[in-house]
Amino acid sequence: MCRMIDGKKISEEIKKELRERVSEMKEQGQERCLAVIQVGDDPASAVYVRNKKKACEYIGIRSLSYELPGETTEEELLDTIKELNNRKDVNGILVQLPLPGHIDEDRVLLAIDPEKDVDGFHPVNVGNLSIGRPGYVSCTPAGVIQLLKRSGVEIEGKECVVLGRSNIVGKPMAMLLTRENGTVTVCHSRTRNLQEITRRADILVVAIGKPKFVTRDFVKDGAVVIDVGIHRNEEGKLCGDVDFDSVAPVASAITPVPGGVGPMTIAMLMANCVEGIS
Repeated sequence: MCRMIDGKKISEEIKKELRERVSEMKEQGQERCLAVIQVGDDPASAVYVRNKKKACEYIGIRSLSYELPGETTEEELLDTIKELNNRKDVNGILVQLPLPGHIDEDRVLLAIDPEKDVDGFHPVNVGNLSIGRPGYVSCTPAGVIQLLKRSGVEIEGKECVVLGRSNIVGKPMAMLLTRENGTVTVCHSRTRNLQEITRRADILVVAIGKPKFVTRDFVKDGAVVIDVGIHRNEEGKLCGDVDFDSVAPVASAITPVPGGVGPMTIAMLMANCVEGIS
């Protein structure tokens, strides 16, 4: 019988642990502060930023909010980042994506001090991950690892397939699974015999950005399936990259959408803020 991996429950466990850790740190005179920058009034971004503020408040992290107008220039944004880089009381800087089209996202992300890059997007942190050095790890892939570990899923020695090769999820996911001693294959839009490869997976992580792309035919009986995707279907309901109804009957464990990987991203962002580079 398929077991549901409850990301909401696990994320709450992590945030509770972090809350206790922050309380201990405050007793020792240490405080953590996250600065969140949003440019423009994208509704989805506003929701994400609000959720991050709530998480900070619950855990006990001080948060600074910079809600800049959509016409903010790239140079003005870079000046704000430079100011935050130089502030000793700010431990983490997060720029909410996407940015307006007139701003170069790569240039902005490069401007963040790698030691304050709690999103784990800076090339220095990505490079550190690739060679096993300490650094911030992208929050969604880090959350997937916690989902697996806290659900009792053994990674070491397992055949792991990552479907998707984005810089934010697919590539760091593959490196983290490798770090946990999984045997990892990365698939993408140009992969031949895709179903043949995904059906070998003991652990299948799907981050391809296509609603309900992965069906029963992609999944080996008894596989653990992690769905990173999130979309709205024709009826306005949330769904993932995995066709849950067809895959759940053959999987040994699966993450739902919503309530699976999503809540873990903010939990791991909070962990990066609290624990620092590790």
